[in-house]
Amino acid sequence: MTKTLNARTLSIVAGGSYWVIFLAAIFANFFVLEALIADPLSTVHQHHGLVRAGILAFLITVVFDVIVAWSLNELFKEHPLSALSTLFRMMHAAIMGVAIFALPGVLTLASGEEILQQVSIFNTIWLLGLFFFGIHIVLLGIIVSRIRFIDLLLMAAGAMYMLDTVAHFLLPDYTEYASIFLAFVAIPSILGEMSFAIWLLMKGGK
Repeated sequence: MTKTLNARTLSIVAGGSYWVIFLAAIFANFFVLEALIADPLSTVHQHHGLVRAGILAFLITVVFDVIVAWSLNELFKEHPLSALSTLFRMMHAAIMGVAIFALPGVLTLASGEEILQQVSIFNTIWLLGLFFFGIHIVLLGIIVSRIRFIDLLLMAAGAMYMLDTVAHFLLPDYTEYASIFLAFVAIPSILGEMSFAIWLLMKGGK
């Protein structure tokens, strides 16, 4: 009885943390980072509060990434790949934390080129982190193999994260295929991770 309750609690913590990450990442990426890329000087000088909120949102994703890693490890600790999967997610969180260091500097820069350079540094470091995140997602798909379809979506998403990172560095004309790679990453990732988050909240640990 206690063990089941504990597993259920861990599942709710993991599922709830996933949704915090989703919401914080959507705000930070699509409302802040995209604004910086589209109009760097105006965004920094006229909407510096928005930029600060975006940096905080990225920090929140790192915090809850660690919580997800811990709770999933506890929830599936009997699986032989659980610890390895957790280590790769923690590597992603650590690299993401390093990447965020590039963003506060934009608040003091005087040219759009310098701001975009800092954003580019952030994106490059984050991209490296996503390679390790992809490994975590593939391993997670194997760990939750009993959850049909969600496991396949997670493994596909993880593979696409890794492929996208590799393509960034190996393809000199990557920008020509960027929208295709984005779709290959986004579709299985959104479907797989959101479905898994819902499963954790509704059925996990029961």
